[in-house]
Amino acid sequence: MIGPGEALLGFSMMLGLMLIGLPVAVAMFLTAFIGALSTMGWPILMTFGNQIWSGQNDFILTAIPLFVFLGEILVRSGVADGLYRALSDWMGRLPGGLLHSNIGASAFFAAVSGSSVATAATIGNVAIPILSERKYDERLTAGTIAAGATLGILIPPSINIIIYGSMTNTSIGQLFAAGIVPGIALTLAFMALIAAIALVNPGVAGPSLPPRPMAEKLRALLDILPPLAIFAVVMGVIYGGWATPTESAAIGVSCALLVALAKRRMTLSLLHESMIATVRISAMILLIMVGAHFLNFVIGMLGIPQTLTGVVADLGAGPIQVLFLLILFYLVLGCFMETLSMMIATLPVVFPLVVHLGIDPVWFGIFLVLMMETGLITPPIGMNLYIVQGVRGTGSIMDVIWGSMPFVALMLAFTVLLIAWPGMVLWLPGLLF
Repeated sequence: MIGPGEALLGFSMMLGLMLIGLPVAVAMFLTAFIGALSTMGWPILMTFGNQIWSGQNDFILTAIPLFVFLGEILVRSGVADGLYRALSDWMGRLPGGLLHSNIGASAFFAAVSGSSVATAATIGNVAIPILSERKYDERLTAGTIAAGATLGILIPPSINIIIYGSMTNTSIGQLFAAGIVPGIALTLAFMALIAAIALVNPGVAGPSLPPRPMAEKLRALLDILPPLAIFAVVMGVIYGGWATPTESAAIGVSCALLVALAKRRMTLSLLHESMIATVRISAMILLIMVGAHFLNFVIGMLGIPQTLTGVVADLGAGPIQVLFLLILFYLVLGCFMETLSMMIATLPVVFPLVVHLGIDPVWFGIFLVLMMETGLITPPIGMNLYIVQGVRGTGSIMDVIWGSMPFVALMLAFTVLLIAWPGMVLWLPGLLF
């Protein structure tokens, strides 16, 4: 067992390797390699092949490329265009106007794509030209798209939740159920914040779209049905006991293909582009997980979780104090690391401590995802900030950063609310399971 000083040195080395530009998977593997070689010698390194096999030989991980593929099909089949227009018809009269459509469309699209980056790019491409034309405040427009897209890793199905469940042996079904109520509550909180800003400063919202006849507005609601139906099918077969999360992902892909056919967007080009994007994203995720599993194995052999647990016990810190320290920890890490890498790299150290303190693993999964969400819009590395700026193509990224700051503050307040009221997360899993 090594001491806290050596553990801190190893973690600092891993962050340093990431900051100088090494791929995350390589940084984690090198940290594990050097730590194992310097303390235990070559024999422990010879188990790397077994660690790769045991880490990747998990049926639940098949859901990752399937959900990525589902999202890629929907991105390319034009689902977001009709969804945004339909929501604009019904939300455009609220204080803040079409800014609410950014949040609503992001929530709907996130519920089926499971990807924040895909949501930011898709909704940004649809919304930014419309809001720019109508002279909406550029900062708040960009901020609502960046913040709304973060809902992609909280509202199920979520790739990050699947990875968390796989790494911690926590029920994916319970985690999916746990994300629904906080996801809806955070969506409504975002919209309430927009309304409050618009009431204080009406100039942030431009003129509404011209009103359409009620018959057209009702017909437009049909565009909401595809993502809603896919979400209902994917979640319904899980909680009905008819399919595992992996099987439900395959069913979701089949539904997405039917939607593309119904919209007459199904082409060989669409399938080819979706498959290539799926392979690239899935390979990146699984390679990171290979490095993480080996790092997890070495950390366990070195006794770092027990060392950390002993330090916390000596300090006399309780669960609440540790959670607030973790908020600060992840907020700082979110400034320098991409969210998925941050979660995978820290879970092997943090999760044993959480279990030792008696914190519910399902609740902690949602807490961690909420921290990842905040990291997506925390400068300077927040991924969604760069995605939205790339879609805008004009101005400075500082506009996106300033537009996101009110939502960062709201998400931190929401995290504190989850700590004070864990029932928001645990009520639905307790009801269903």
